[in-house]
Parts: sequence; structure tokens; C-alpha cells
Amino acid sequence: MKRRILEYNAIFQKEAEGGYSVWVPLLPGCTSQGETFEEALENIKEAITLYLEDSPEEKDDTSDARNQFMVPVGVNING
Repeated sequence: MKRRILEYNAIFQKEAEGGYSVWVPLLPGCTSQGETFEEALENIKEAITLYLEDSPEEKDDTSDARNQFMVPVGVNING
């Protein structure tokens, strides 16, 4: 069986009570969490793998993920 690497953007959020939440915008409902960033990263990799096993049509094209990126944008506001 031929193997290939698919790339997805994942968004990590540090939670106030500790740990991290993480989700993949291109895969609705594909979320995970972890006590550390590293644990959350490993957990989202597993979640993506399971998601793709249940939704094989999502494996077809990840070009949108490669064309997206996040940049923090700071703005000045009054108040």
C-alpha cells in the first residue's frame, strides 16, 4: 500500500485551567486536547488519522491547508 503524508493546519489554544485544546479547521469536529503542547500535538495527529479513516473522501486534497497560514495581527484601540 502506498503511503503519503497529508498536511493540515491545527489551531492550539492554551486553556486558562491548564493544558491545550486543538482543532483542525478543514476537518469539522476534529478536535483534541492535552496537558502539554507535545501531548496535544500527538493527540491531534491521532484524531486526524481516525477522522480520515471514517471520512476517506477527506484524503483527496489538502492543497487548501498548504495555502493557509495564521499571522497574529495587533491593532490599537481607544479605551
